[in-house]
Amino acid sequence: QVQLVEYGGGLVQAGGSLRLSCAASGRIFAINDMGWFRQAPGKQRELVALITIRGNTNYADSVKGRATISRDNAKNTVYLQMDSLKPEDTAVYQCNANGFTGTMISTRAFDSWGQGTQVTVSS
Repeated sequence: QVQLVEYGGGLVQAGGSLRLSCAASGRIFAINDMGWFRQAPGKQRELVALITIRGNTNYADSVKGRATISRDNAKNTVYLQMDSLKPEDTAVYQCNANGFTGTMISTRAFDSWGQGTQVTVSS
């Protein structure tokens, strides 16, 4: 089992910034992709940003130029820096990670989600 815990949500004024972090714990052997998703009320969950183990990144068009995803592999942690926040960024933000648990002798794939953190941007 791999647990993901998000930190950093809250209430921010439009134009402000927020930094989310998500720490993974458990018998982690390796983490491949780490990403941030969000779901606003009445909408489907959408990908915000993704970062691979090699550091390649992918962003939703709606956040390009305003969001930066990064990771610290030593800490099994992924970060999302969001600037110039807009009211439409209001959502529950969840992190996701996939990879392998175990040891070099025996590994098992995992795909885990955090519990989510609320981000509210006021106009």
